[in-house]
Amino acid sequence: MKKGVFITIEGPEGAGKTTIIEMLMDKLNSEGYSVVSTREPGGIEIAEKIRSVILDKENKAMDARTEALLYAAARRQHLVEKVLPAIENGYIVICDRFIDSSLAYQGHARGLGIDEVFSINQFAIDEMMPDATFYFDIDPEIGLERINRDKGREINRLDLEGFEFHRKVREGYQILCKRFPGRIVEIDASQSVEAVFQNVEDKLLRIIQ
Repeated sequence: MKKGVFITIEGPEGAGKTTIIEMLMDKLNSEGYSVVSTREPGGIEIAEKIRSVILDKENKAMDARTEALLYAAARRQHLVEKVLPAIENGYIVICDRFIDSSLAYQGHARGLGIDEVFSINQFAIDEMMPDATFYFDIDPEIGLERINRDKGREINRLDLEGFEFHRKVREGYQILCKRFPGRIVEIDASQSVEAVFQNVEDKLLRIIQ
């Protein structure tokens, strides 16, 4: 059986990842592809429990290294329990966030160091990297404004960080785009939903075909 494809979607808060993933799932399913969507942290029961600890607004005392290690732990369990089996069975896996989130958020924005956080995660993922990553780039002011407008959206501990933190997250992603140009595809997420979707769809179909 042909192995599947591992696609990750990355971006700062309010970049519109969830909406585009839903649209991609509808499109790929309608065209007969075997596809599964999932998210990090989460996707399976153990990782969802870790997610609730990480993102709980009451956990203000959480140390940055603790945060990075919890993300890596959730990532490991999610990978072995859901992502790898789906890929082995020939599915296209579309994951909302993966290792690049840890590198941008904890590595750069938290100041732990991109290389240091990458090392932690190498142990967790055992060299399993995405076939391609779509990075949704957006100015933090626009992204945070979108979050504030979306009354139904989950507001978590990271959403409550100051503007400077979110600026550093974007800066971290831009560093990663330069470091991994063969894997990361940059998308202008300030465009209309339709334009972003068309851009991602065109590039994704070329990858999976």
